[in-house]
Amino acid sequence: MAKLIVYNFISLNGYFKGANEDISWAKPGSNEEKDFAASSLKARNILLFGRVTYEMMKSYWPTEAAAKDAPEVAEGMNMAEKIVFSRSLKKADWNNTRIVKDNIEEEIKKLKQGDKDLTVLGSGTIVNLFTNKGLVDEYQIMIHPVALREGTPLLNDIGKKLDLDLADTKTFRSGVVLHRYRPSKK
Repeated sequence: MAKLIVYNFISLNGYFKGANEDISWAKPGSNEEKDFAASSLKARNILLFGRVTYEMMKSYWPTEAAAKDAPEVAEGMNMAEKIVFSRSLKKADWNNTRIVKDNIEEEIKKLKQGDKDLTVLGSGTIVNLFTNKGLVDEYQIMIHPVALREGTPLLNDIGKKLDLDLADTKTFRSGVVLHRYRPSKK
């Protein structure tokens, strides 16, 4: 059975995006972090996006700049199977992408019956939706050593308290710390 993983980065004070959707503060960092991202993509998980995150990712990863800056990550992003959840997007023209417009919860339940794990990148609205429906198996949160004056907190629209157990941590030389959490079974 496949797992649904949320992978997101946040500022030290809990924002996953700054004012006006800004994410420039979350620098790609060192080669160590790029190697980690490339290694994660080798798992061949299905990548899940909301429309806003999809459009942002599509505007960068298929470009020459991405191929030059992080070739292994760009290759993994471009080759991965991708699903974008959107009622307004008319077409998905990034390689290996399909759109799901309705029955999102049912689609996730069906995909979780398969053998490929699912990874949500960014996409705060669907992260909140999947959290509220109890569909998330693991949260992978990269905490960047920066505090923002304003922004949007991660998990800002959950319906009830969410207890999590720490499964693992990884510290990068840049000061970024990855925390892996799983919903508490207690």
